[in-house]
Amino acid sequence: MKKQLLLALILLLFGLSANAKSYIEVPSNVELPKKYTQEYIDSISDEYKEVSDEQIFHVALDMLKDTSGEFSRKALLGYNITQKPVKVMFKDLSEINEAYSSFDAVGWKKRGRLYVYINPKHEYAPPGALAALLAHEALHQDEYNSLSEETYAWTMEAVVWTEILKQYPESNNLESALVTRENILKQLLEKGNHTNKYIKKTVYANEGYKNLPLTSPGFSNQ
Repeated sequence: MKKQLLLALILLLFGLSANAKSYIEVPSNVELPKKYTQEYIDSISDEYKEVSDEQIFHVALDMLKDTSGEFSRKALLGYNITQKPVKVMFKDLSEINEAYSSFDAVGWKKRGRLYVYINPKHEYAPPGALAALLAHEALHQDEYNSLSEETYAWTMEAVVWTEILKQYPESNNLESALVTRENILKQLLEKGNHTNKYIKKTVYANEGYKNLPLTSPGFSNQ
């Protein structure tokens, strides 16, 4: 009892609470699906706390459940080649490389740990759009990349976005630049009759990928 009292006094002294949260809550101007009340978000955050301390990403990860992005969700939780949770955060990408300043996201591997950095311009994007983006980025798990890998990742992103819109149509906030990206991918997927035909053409024509090899470990040309 004395130890509990002492702990309570220490917490009080430093302005803390035994139930204090270390999470950054979802910004109030981000529209969430109805099920994602603050109480519900708090209840799932322990599962995702090793991935990010920002609850917007906890919601995004949770939205990947029951979609084709379930593999990516598990990869982000630690079922990847490093066997460690992937760290996800917003970051000024120009700090990594000025050439990345306009990118939407960058996957990174540093000292045996995987990171996914999201451009801060998407800080207020719907979590459903962030979920689709994370489904893509979680597929990049090593320092190798290829046109085939990017084709697969972009196609996965389009498929997941399509599925999320069926479950959470309110995610389609047309004021969001990230939603614009996702809708373009969805259109390419539909144009190709739900194959990667037009996404593949777009990837191969992307100036940023011009130096990539055709294949990389785990990704063959299809």
